[in-house]
Amino acid sequence: MADLENLYLTPAAAQPPTGTPAAPVRLGDVAEVALTTKEATSLTRTNGAASLGLSITATPDGNTVAISEEVRAKLPDLVAAIGSGTALTVISDQAPAIEQAIDNLTTEGMLGLVMAVLVILVFLFSVRSTLVTAVSIPLSVLIALIALWTQDYSLNMLTLGALTIAIGRVVDDAIVVLENIKRHLSYGEERKSAILTGVREVAGAVTSSTLTTVAVFLPIAFVGGLVGELFGPFSVTVAVALLASLLVSLTVVPVLAYWFLKPPKGRLDREAVENRERNGILQRAYVPVLRWATERRLTTVVIALLILIGTLSLVPQLNTSFIDDAGQKTIAMEQTFPAGTSLETADARAKDVESVIGGIKAVETYQVNIGGGGTGLAAMFGGGGATKASYAITLKDDGDLAAVQDELRGKLTGRAELGEITVGESGGFGGDVLEVKVTADDPAVLKEATAKVTAAMSGTPGVTEVKSSISETVPRIEISVDRKTAAARGLSEVAIAQLVTQAVQGGTLTQVTFDGTTADVVLKAGGKAPGSIEELRALPMPGGGTLDDVADVEIADGPIAVDHTGGSRTAKVSGTNTGESLGATTQELTKRLDALTLPDGATFALGGASSDQAEAFRNLGLALVAAIALVFMVMVATFRSLIQPLILLVSIPFAATGTILLLLATGTSLGLAAMIGLLMLVGIVVTNAIVLLDLINQYRRQGMPLSEAVIEGGRNRLRPILMTALATIFALLPMALGITGGGGFISKPLAVVVIGGLVSSTLLTLVLVPTLYTMVELRKEKRAAKREKRADTEERETVGATA
Repeated sequence: MADLENLYLTPAAAQPPTGTPAAPVRLGDVAEVALTTKEATSLTRTNGAASLGLSITATPDGNTVAISEEVRAKLPDLVAAIGSGTALTVISDQAPAIEQAIDNLTTEGMLGLVMAVLVILVFLFSVRSTLVTAVSIPLSVLIALIALWTQDYSLNMLTLGALTIAIGRVVDDAIVVLENIKRHLSYGEERKSAILTGVREVAGAVTSSTLTTVAVFLPIAFVGGLVGELFGPFSVTVAVALLASLLVSLTVVPVLAYWFLKPPKGRLDREAVENRERNGILQRAYVPVLRWATERRLTTVVIALLILIGTLSLVPQLNTSFIDDAGQKTIAMEQTFPAGTSLETADARAKDVESVIGGIKAVETYQVNIGGGGTGLAAMFGGGGATKASYAITLKDDGDLAAVQDELRGKLTGRAELGEITVGESGGFGGDVLEVKVTADDPAVLKEATAKVTAAMSGTPGVTEVKSSISETVPRIEISVDRKTAAARGLSEVAIAQLVTQAVQGGTLTQVTFDGTTADVVLKAGGKAPGSIEELRALPMPGGGTLDDVADVEIADGPIAVDHTGGSRTAKVSGTNTGESLGATTQELTKRLDALTLPDGATFALGGASSDQAEAFRNLGLALVAAIALVFMVMVATFRSLIQPLILLVSIPFAATGTILLLLATGTSLGLAAMIGLLMLVGIVVTNAIVLLDLINQYRRQGMPLSEAVIEGGRNRLRPILMTALATIFALLPMALGITGGGGFISKPLAVVVIGGLVSSTLLTLVLVPTLYTMVELRKEKRAAKREKRADTEERETVGATA
């Protein structure tokens, strides 16, 4: 620092009357110049030892896993470069959780593939037929992966989850096509003719059924907000996989069937084959039920309505959530101190919390960051101080996130000396944070309204760690300058402010560069900085006297910060939902808030997870309406009728019965992933029904009576419908059971919803849809018969009159 000490000063005031320049004065002669360490305003400790924290954030198109691996690979070299005694500890890393979730999804997907193939083998009882059908799975997935690559989508939890979900669905078209080919081969038809006829009969139906499912996912790609961000790639992946399965089923499967399928030995005629089918276990159980339902149509519909109403009455018992835990092993905790707390006091209180964290066996590492404001008397000028300490806690692989959170709350909350403790997840989407925004122009009104909202939230069951962000009062020093007295001594308000700042915390003048580094140049008044209000009042002023002679120096309460929204003052009241159902907690909180009598000029609005959940469900509701409209248009084009598509649309709500029952039975919350599953059900419900009704219409065009066409259509489509449903159910079973113990936030809820819906929709397709179809078509036939009879009568009358 010798260069600064030898800096010469030649102030104009130093010129003598004769005009002869005064001798230059060195800075070192009038001031002490020293290189010192800046006073700490924050502290960081890792596992109880002083440390320096470093955060690395991936760019939007960055690969989190690759970045993590590269950073970890450089750690040993960094330790060697820094020197002995240095330890680098990774506190939070999303990559292991992502890798584990991807591994789990891959495992569940492979298990699902195996189970789907086994279902096909059981039904077809032929290795050749099973292999021909199963080839559609890897081919469809491969085409979907190519599409992901061309669109620059990464293989993450969502896209891989979409492929896993699609495994059970991509085999459906191949099953229908192959089963129909085998049926014609069993009738004794020549191989090429049997394949062409079999494919031709179902090509239109499988195309329409696949397009309806794709149409369901199409609106998701255009939904805004978090739903679009998360599930846009998901929907694209499923849609591409399904379109690929359609292509494979109509091209590759028939070719493989020609090469590998052999006509059955000892061929029977068609009637003999059908008689053998009728004597099978499945048809002997199903056909009487179908005949009873179509003959007692009103009774069947009433029973279905009663089941629907009874199931819908259970909806209030469903737990709702926003986004479930994604398997993260990191906990974020925040400790808030009273306003004006010194860094030293905050440090001591943080150490008490660290001792609790360190005593939990499931904790692997933890880090605390304390402070960020000023210290001492400087904090009273800056309005800062160490008001918060934030903790990042990483659990061991076998650690239970929820259990550790509950343990931390039990040991830390309620201890007033530690301040306010808030425990939450890190790395997730903040799905447990409730928030209410209170707005008012008048600070007094805002304070009163916020107090009432805070009390309402505190009294809501399932809500803990309630706190308000309204600006607390913090002691600060106010200096009111007597302008006349100050002016008489040649002082201004600006000059006095500069003198006080230099005396208390110094003023940064500039920066200097030396030895390859840059340092601030801080000018401070000589002597010890004032440490109390009395010492500040006694601060000497130029020309004699003290600060107390030219200004009033008092301690007053003032706000730490003032938040505004749209020009109005705003306060936030937040809490953590610890109840099982976010929806139930939000409903109760809303009820209590609506009952409040807020002062005039004050309003409130729900935010946080409640607002996110409402927005997500609203967007998905719009997507559902759009999906139903698209499905309806596809079915109108397929059946060339408005009535038959309406039959299928009316039947969609009945598919929810299985979903609701299975959600309740498994204790699964109705969250964002489950809502996507409900959206999928719209396509699933109509898929098999389209294949069934298409065959019934073919029989009727061939001249078969209505009742016989319905029975024969149901009988001949029974096996492929059961095969496709069971293949999808068993493919999703590993995800629903959580065999791997993970797989991300999307796997289990979505699988549970689809499995439950598939069970009820399969029964719906096999029983209720033919019943509704029969009711509508019988009515049409009766009207047609009446019109024909009327026309015949009119014709006879005309002929009689002419005669």
